[in-house]
Amino acid sequence: MSRRRLASFELSAEEFTSLRSLALARGDLLEQDGSALLAFGTAEEIALRNGLADDDAVAAVGGRLQELGAPGALPIALGALPFRPDAPAHLRLPEVAALRRDSGTVAVVTGPDPAALLESLLGEARSRGRGHGPVPDQFSLCSARSHDDFLTRVAKAIAEVRSGRLEKVVLAREVRIEANRDFCQEDLLERLRALHPSCLTFAVEGFIGASPELLVAREQEAVRSHPLAGTAARSGDPESDARAAAQLLASEKERSEHRAVVEAIAGALSPLTRELSVPPGPAIVSLRNVSHLGTEITGSLAPRPGGGLPSALEALALVHPTPAVCGTPRETALEYIEKEEEVERGRYGGPVGWVRSDGDGEFHLGIRAGTVEGPTARLFAGVGIVADSDPAAELGETQLKLQAMLAALVRP
Repeated sequence: MSRRRLASFELSAEEFTSLRSLALARGDLLEQDGSALLAFGTAEEIALRNGLADDDAVAAVGGRLQELGAPGALPIALGALPFRPDAPAHLRLPEVAALRRDSGTVAVVTGPDPAALLESLLGEARSRGRGHGPVPDQFSLCSARSHDDFLTRVAKAIAEVRSGRLEKVVLAREVRIEANRDFCQEDLLERLRALHPSCLTFAVEGFIGASPELLVAREQEAVRSHPLAGTAARSGDPESDARAAAQLLASEKERSEHRAVVEAIAGALSPLTRELSVPPGPAIVSLRNVSHLGTEITGSLAPRPGGGLPSALEALALVHPTPAVCGTPRETALEYIEKEEEVERGRYGGPVGWVRSDGDGEFHLGIRAGTVEGPTARLFAGVGIVADSDPAAELGETQLKLQAMLAALVRP
């Protein structure tokens, strides 16, 4: 540990492309709109024993990253955190992290000889052959619980909302897939990128998906969030999709659900900012097979009393979990989910992203995702239950959302 050093290196476009190819196969990757983070190996794990609920531990992450820093080198930690805000979690400092943003492309390397470690990894990437082995071509798929079971749980949740104890609660379903061969991470990520080009494609420690939703991003003093809530199916027919989008925008039920998420995030970010801009109404965000209501929230962070700006991780701890994956009131919804859902969500519905020692970073919502291990995949989808929800419609919405991963995993 005492011999470990940290250094930063500028990467050429060719070097980054080579490392990206290697990350697709055996590293971790988060990629969207030309920006990307690639990660290899583990230099250190930074524990959050009580998750994002521990304010002191969250603040200590920034301090630890600053301790690890070196002149001209900003350490980066990444992770896929659990849905439960108080569940034990960790962020990982990779041995090699390559970050591409508008400001340039750098590799931050941690080890006894950072230059040699980077060159060795680049050598492996350059010598790696194109393509991969055979992918699965036989699959079995089953719901962890029956449709009738889910319909019963939705009906029970509707009754709970109508009683006044909850305004909204999110229930999740799990679907399991067994394949005849190990799933190939490279194949999955490339297919997800092709199917969902506007989403964040990610693979972090076996948690893989294509998230459409930005929880929080910080770049210097600028902070952003782009919550989604409210869903309509897309058919691929432009006229039908336009009608469905108009109905979604006009739906008081969907707008009310969306408004609750926006207000919760704006309320959480407001104490950290000197200005915050929230549009008066949502816009349509169109994905491959669904449309959502979305609102882009932007603001400028205010300096803390002791100096410095809140980090992306500190902002995240205030925002997560939003009503989009939990419900309202938050604590009551969390208690209801713990008691009644009976799904081990793990990292589903949790934040996926990274933070740097200067506080910059971004975290997306871990949805349209699943845990992939060998030939087994566990996929999840959730729906928000309110007083006028219809159980059959909510089941159908989970099936729509599951298609995001199923289309990439299951190749007939």
